[in-house]
Amino acid sequence: MVKVHDIRTPKDINDSHYHQWCLSIQPENDPNDQEGWDKATELLQQVSQQETGDKAAKLPDIFEQSFEMGNILSSLNANNTTLIAAILYPFVDAELLNIETIQEQCSSKIANRIKGVATMDAIRALQSNYAESNDPGHIDNLRKMLLTMVDDVRVVLIKLAERLCILRKAVKSDSEKRILVAQEVNDVYAPLANRLGIGQLKWEMEDLAFRILKPDEYKKIAKSLAEKRGAREIYVEKVLQIIGDSLADFNVDAELQGRAKHIFSIWKKMQRKQVGFEEIYDVRAVRVLVPKIQDCYTVLGAVHGLWKHIPKEFDDYVATPKENGYRSLHTAVVGMEGKTLEIQIRTHEMHQESELGVAAHWKYKEGKAAPSDGYEAKIAWLRQLLEWQDEVTESADIVEEFRNQVLEERIYVFTPRGKLIDLPSGSTAVDFAYRVHTEVGHRCRGAKVNGRIIPLTQPIETGQRIEILTSKTGGPSRDWLSEHQGYVKSSRARSKIHQWFRHQDKDKNIAAGKQLLEKEIHKHNFRQVDYLKVARHFNFNKEEELFAGIGVGDKGLHQVTNYIRSIQEAQPPINRDTVIKRPAKVTKRSASSDILVEGVGNLLTRMAGCCKPVPGDMIAGYVTVGRGIMIHRSDCHYLLTSQKSNPEKVLSVDWSDSVNESYLIDLLIKAYDRKGLLGDVTTLMADEKVSVTSLNTHVNKKRLMVSIHIQIEVSSINALSRIMSRIERLPTIVSVQRK
Repeated sequence: MVKVHDIRTPKDINDSHYHQWCLSIQPENDPNDQEGWDKATELLQQVSQQETGDKAAKLPDIFEQSFEMGNILSSLNANNTTLIAAILYPFVDAELLNIETIQEQCSSKIANRIKGVATMDAIRALQSNYAESNDPGHIDNLRKMLLTMVDDVRVVLIKLAERLCILRKAVKSDSEKRILVAQEVNDVYAPLANRLGIGQLKWEMEDLAFRILKPDEYKKIAKSLAEKRGAREIYVEKVLQIIGDSLADFNVDAELQGRAKHIFSIWKKMQRKQVGFEEIYDVRAVRVLVPKIQDCYTVLGAVHGLWKHIPKEFDDYVATPKENGYRSLHTAVVGMEGKTLEIQIRTHEMHQESELGVAAHWKYKEGKAAPSDGYEAKIAWLRQLLEWQDEVTESADIVEEFRNQVLEERIYVFTPRGKLIDLPSGSTAVDFAYRVHTEVGHRCRGAKVNGRIIPLTQPIETGQRIEILTSKTGGPSRDWLSEHQGYVKSSRARSKIHQWFRHQDKDKNIAAGKQLLEKEIHKHNFRQVDYLKVARHFNFNKEEELFAGIGVGDKGLHQVTNYIRSIQEAQPPINRDTVIKRPAKVTKRSASSDILVEGVGNLLTRMAGCCKPVPGDMIAGYVTVGRGIMIHRSDCHYLLTSQKSNPEKVLSVDWSDSVNESYLIDLLIKAYDRKGLLGDVTTLMADEKVSVTSLNTHVNKKRLMVSIHIQIEVSSINALSRIMSRIERLPTIVSVQRK
């Protein structure tokens, strides 16, 4: 399973065991690189011969750490390049060698790995920023962010080996510095080993750090374990014999072993369950290793047949692996003499993975059995990394694969105060706002990245500093729930937005949903819509239920619009002669060739300045004295007011089949102020070949808001809708309204 060396570890480069040791730690799956080892040996000999004084006095300790790191990484199946880099790194760290010399005399691959390990020291500065916050979430995000910034996972393993060596030495030291070393390992590197699934390093790091940070608790548990070790070992041997005899009846070829319980995990379980040492089930523990996954469940059935299992103490990490890929069956039973016993059941491959993590898969070769489900993509990527990286040292594609696959597609960004936030890859400023606080998300109206305003739909990236611009009142926009507009990526933010709208008054949801749907119908120039038919298609009994569903965000507006479009396209085109069956009236073209007036002679028509209708709007005519017929939008406030007092003056009018004129439209654009905003708006108008007849701006410096009043000429409602949609997509735009 785990590689073990019988060759004694040398004391220094002149030790007679040195060359034998070098050969013993080299991996079986990596071709022998004797030239690389010879060059590294020459460098170490030069250092050993040249140094004098204080640096020479430190050499024994540096050699000890160097060879100890080699042993650790050899047990993780590291390749020759990684082993050589690990052995040379302590001398670079002690400033006895420099990276340029290593690159010149050894290779750029070795030099780059050492350089990567050196850059990981930056995490200490990041960690110190959060030392006073006592928030474990910050430290966890630092670990994740550290991984995203490392191009090669083997660099992380070298750093883990280096920290373990330092920690081993710190346990034997009385210096105050050992507390800092233990805290750093406990906060960052032990969980980092766990994230990579390397249990072999994780357990030792946790126990050593616990021994330094909480010596009294450590000694108490260690004493309890030592006092009963003999009886416990005899008990476990009997259990193994019983399980072995039972499995022989099932023809299962199993390897049985007692399992050492780590002191830190015992203490952690005692704290979590608020129980004493005697109530920890897995102090007595065995492990069963089998060839195949189906054998795991056979063993489980056999064990549960022998002893009564303890409810709520069964975990199936085979069917549902842990986040780091750990797989095993865990069960606790009441064994002989009424004593509790934990049993782990896994395949040999699973055990290798639990001990070595990602490193367990480096020795996979083509033609061997394919990796199991859950690890297949990761193993394939690691194999690809090992094959490609030697050829493409600075491959951005490989780095991207590392970030997306190994780290499960997360990004890490900062708040203005330096707090680290993790989000799904592709998240926007809106996702970030809701991750900071629900109210910040509700009142989000804009965002800055590293001091520059960005659109709310723009994905944010790891390492950026995000500042959210908020309003004092208001809530989220219903547009944020539209998937095709791209405002929200995370399910957390989407859930918070849904929740906000559900809490609104039902009547408001109905009104808001109806307004949104009618706006879309108006924008797409749909003919008369049967709302009840649409509602029933989406399993609503009433029109109001459909409107409320849209208003609260449970039913996608885009989905409803697409269905209405499909109905409209399936219907035959309207024949005006068949629809308008009023022989007593005559339809004549008015003085304006774009307007048809029913039942009235050739009268002069004018477009009302209050609502400025355009072709495609629903319109009506109002007879005036001396000014002809004023054409208003049907929802015009002035028209609706006049209709109450003089209904006989309101005429039915319609647009002609061909429109020949352009019409003035007033728009009000609200946005967060930024450089180039006005230029973007006018450039858009030029692209659309739209004439701008007037433009005025008003800036609110206190709120960093700008209002743009612009008058343009358009030929139809479709053209206007397209222009408004394009304006809405410009950076920092808050709203676009037709006046």
